[in-house]
Amino acid sequence: MNIKRARFWRSLTRGVAPGRLFRTTAFKLAIAYFVIVGLGFTLVLDRVGENVRELINEQMRQTIDAEIKGLADQYADGGLNQLVAVVERRSRTPGASIYLVTAPNGVAVAGNVIDLPAGVFDQKTAVETTYERLGEPNVARRAIARVFTLPGHFRVLIGHDLEDRERLRHILGSALFTSLLWLLVIATFGGLFVARRLLRRVDAMSAKAATLLQEDLTGRLPLSGADDELDRLARNLNAMLDRIASLMAGIRQVSDNIAHDLRTPLTRLRNNAEQALQLDDGEEGCRAALEQVIDEADGLIRIFNALLMIARAEAQSSRENFTDLDAAELASDMAELYEPAAEEKGVALQVEAPAPAPIRGQRELIGQALANLIDNALKYSAPDVPGATAVVTISVALDDNKVEIAVADRGPGIPEAERARVLERFVRLEASRSRPGSGLGLSLAAAVARLHDGTLRIEDNAPGLRVVLVLPRRAA
Repeated sequence: MNIKRARFWRSLTRGVAPGRLFRTTAFKLAIAYFVIVGLGFTLVLDRVGENVRELINEQMRQTIDAEIKGLADQYADGGLNQLVAVVERRSRTPGASIYLVTAPNGVAVAGNVIDLPAGVFDQKTAVETTYERLGEPNVARRAIARVFTLPGHFRVLIGHDLEDRERLRHILGSALFTSLLWLLVIATFGGLFVARRLLRRVDAMSAKAATLLQEDLTGRLPLSGADDELDRLARNLNAMLDRIASLMAGIRQVSDNIAHDLRTPLTRLRNNAEQALQLDDGEEGCRAALEQVIDEADGLIRIFNALLMIARAEAQSSRENFTDLDAAELASDMAELYEPAAEEKGVALQVEAPAPAPIRGQRELIGQALANLIDNALKYSAPDVPGATAVVTISVALDDNKVEIAVADRGPGIPEAERARVLERFVRLEASRSRPGSGLGLSLAAAVARLHDGTLRIEDNAPGLRVVLVLPRRAA
């Protein structure tokens, strides 16, 4: 048996130090649960014992009252002699009942009681008392008894021994002790079992996390499939790792794109400055060269401003500046701002925003995202069909829980396979390489949408492109 116990203990603690098991939260919770259940069990069992004791006492009193009535009937039928004969007969019968008949001077006439404390015969109701039974001298016992007086001052004591009640109390106490002992054993081994399983899973997650810290972020924390709190924690941590990996990839991509895409404007900037130093055209030539340098510098500043704005949006550092806005009013203001540029390009700029569209967000960022979409639409709005009118439409649609701000043109559009890629930073399709731009407009719009818990959707306008900024509708 001892060998089996030792094997069981080794299997329970295999791979985990016992000291760590006892220090785990699961084991502490198991012990705390044992204490709570033990206290509750003790209180319940004590209450049950008290109720059983009262029930037994009541039954004894009823039995005593019934015997008193029976002996009173015997006395009424046959007088004292018949009463004494009945008491003698019942006294010789084995059982828990006790009887005693005394003369007016206190001398015992009949019964199985040889000694009682003083004052018992003066009590008017049933009382608990000690006594010595006939045939068991010097053995103090306890009983519940009642005295009634007969004519001629003869007194009769009738009672019931409390040995059964005390035996029941000992049984309940023993049951309580045994139950608490087994409960402690079960709680200890149950707590160790749960703690071992929990600690193994936590150790596996910790080991994987340490591996992720030392290596790359491609790995993920393991899931057990139980869908418990540890699985939910692991899923959230994996989602966090996905986000970190995405941000790290974005940083690497931005670094690569800056290194490649900014090299050309920086080279032009240097060349223009070098030409300005080498020009012999006088003040006018130097001024023209410096104006080109300033234009290139402004273009670089716009690129860095766009990158900073994307970083602000992706860092979600601007939620505290959110205000209540009307998307329809904002779309109308942006259309009015770009109307001169549209007329200069010969593009018809239309606004379809008939009803107020309440949203909550940062006006500057949403306005900048909408400005980027309008600027792209004006840039690529030339229709493929000769003689067709170039039209850019800004529309605002309202739904139960969202607001859609769409900018549509009739230009060449974007192939469906490239629509996800154009949302990345510095991505420019081959068809747009010859046009001015940095490839950050759609990236900024997508980052602003994510900041506002929305999305940026790219659709086919047949012909042309339709870009939809979807934002949550503000509750009334």
